[in-house]
Amino acid sequence: MDERAALDVLADRLPTAGDDCAVVDGQVLTTDMLHATTDFPEGTTRYTAGWRAIGASLSDVASMGAAATATVAVYGAPTFDEDDLLAFVDGAADVCDAVEAEYVGGDLDSTDELTIVSTALGRTDDPVLRSGAEVGDAVCVTGTLGRSAAAFRLFERGDVEIANDLYQFLPRVAAGVALREHATAMMDSSDGLARSLHQLAEASGCGFAVESPLPIDPSVDDVATDDADRLELGAFFGEDFELVCTMPESNLSRAREEVPCELTRIGTVTESGVTLDGDPLPDRGWTH
Repeated sequence: MDERAALDVLADRLPTAGDDCAVVDGQVLTTDMLHATTDFPEGTTRYTAGWRAIGASLSDVASMGAAATATVAVYGAPTFDEDDLLAFVDGAADVCDAVEAEYVGGDLDSTDELTIVSTALGRTDDPVLRSGAEVGDAVCVTGTLGRSAAAFRLFERGDVEIANDLYQFLPRVAAGVALREHATAMMDSSDGLARSLHQLAEASGCGFAVESPLPIDPSVDDVATDDADRLELGAFFGEDFELVCTMPESNLSRAREEVPCELTRIGTVTESGVTLDGDPLPDRGWTH
């Protein structure tokens, strides 16, 4: 049973779950678990691990249109090294500073491999859910796609300095807050653009007609072997932590003015089906 199948099993027991964060009394709350085996390639610094682990949870807060307030983390490792611990905390604190949140501590544990559990808290009285997309809405994505995929390839090559830089993404908290009054549905692209579109389609009971060109990061061009590989890295690999959202077409111009990063329209909400340039877009992406 993979992660998605496990979530399906739990859906009936947790009927209010299903968005990127839980919503509790004007606050949003999320938690994530990352492992060395799946999430931190060889060459990932502890600073980058701290930044990325906390950033992943902050990205969930962003996707709800919430302002981030605080984060904590559990740091598990086979042994504790002073430099590693301090670098991890520095990375965690710095990514919080970048989105005007605060890293306030956590816990330590002995584990077989580097394992980090991060939790983030945010605040909004009007969260954006996955379930509000309407036929005719514009489908948009923040930033660019494929940075993490490019980083993985660079880690494999031993280009760890560039790879660590790419791995330190900026959580789109400010963009999420700006999109809150425009978006009808939103989530982050941690599982990849293709899977995110399918998840939004399922939650909203709709489809998507997506068109090229997609906003694929220039770093992908440096590692992709051909056009098919470029699309694979940009649309399916995942771990990008950009925001995928829908909004009325009439809101798009103002949203672009208010969002503090690139906002690209990639398609339109339809009655059913998820397509790219008229062909079915497979439902696959990052799997833990």
